[in-house]
Amino acid sequence: MSPGTSAASSAPLPPLRAPHPLARLRAAFRHWWQARLPLTDTLALTQRNVYILPTPAGLMLGATVLLLLLASINYQLNLGYLLTFLLAGCALVGMHVGHATLRGLQLHLLPPEPQFLGTSTTLTLQLSSTRASHRHGIAASLLETRHWAFVDVPAGGSAQVHVAFAPTRRGLQRVPTLTLETRFPLGTFRVWAIWRPAAQVLVYPRPEAHPPPLPPGEPRSGGAMARQAQAVGEYDGVRGYRRGDPLKLVVWKKAAKAGELVSRDSQQAQREELWLDLDAAGGLDTEPRLARLCAWVLQADHLDLQYGLRLPGIEVRPGSGEAHKRRCLEALATC
Repeated sequence: MSPGTSAASSAPLPPLRAPHPLARLRAAFRHWWQARLPLTDTLALTQRNVYILPTPAGLMLGATVLLLLLASINYQLNLGYLLTFLLAGCALVGMHVGHATLRGLQLHLLPPEPQFLGTSTTLTLQLSSTRASHRHGIAASLLETRHWAFVDVPAGGSAQVHVAFAPTRRGLQRVPTLTLETRFPLGTFRVWAIWRPAAQVLVYPRPEAHPPPLPPGEPRSGGAMARQAQAVGEYDGVRGYRRGDPLKLVVWKKAAKAGELVSRDSQQAQREELWLDLDAAGGLDTEPRLARLCAWVLQADHLDLQYGLRLPGIEVRPGSGEAHKRRCLEALATC
């Protein structure tokens, strides 16, 4: 071993541990069980899809009741019998109340809004009840993460609970499996239900953090030459501010940096078209180029420019506005 090489760097890496057979069996059973559940955005909780099991605290309570019963029988303690059956009765009533907390609920998933990759999507669940009493301590979460959000449902009313979902890839993907759970009122029984929504969420590419300036505009006629974008990152086609220019034409970013007012030249914009092309996004891989195009779309929309989008097999004609921006982002997400 050379003097500059440490013993830790030359040591072999420990072998990767294979998943335990029991863990693989549990994962396979869970996958098989979830695949049998229907895909629906509206679900009614009944006795067929609400499950209940004792918690560790419930098992300890059962062991305590059994010990009290044996001691009362052995020593003929009347007060021991009273305490034993009182605890057992409270546990049985708590089991009934806990199961009834979820049973009869109507679940509805509101359509999720599109989100950018790297941000959390908020899933809004609406819980409706027709029962004449309140339902307390209901928790909702993704089945895999178990990050709980709690809600109480009023009598004969509805309530909403928000669950965070962080997509790991762009595109159209299905909402993951959800679970609802309660341990009300004593915490001795766990009551839960599994829900597989049919809704899908559209995930836009993650915008590039520091994109280069917008590409130069393309001339509408073949004879004119496109002018280069300015180094400050604004689209070419600006001029000095003139009295009476609409405020939406003022380039406020340049005014904040340089201390002078400039306006976008509408005549220049009429002579040129701004096209955001995948081939013009640089010699990057596909995902970084889509991230750059996404940042350019947001920048052009912020500047209220007319812009178009070119992708393999997809062309969005130049336009502006919120609807045009959504069309471009959807094309970037699904290409």
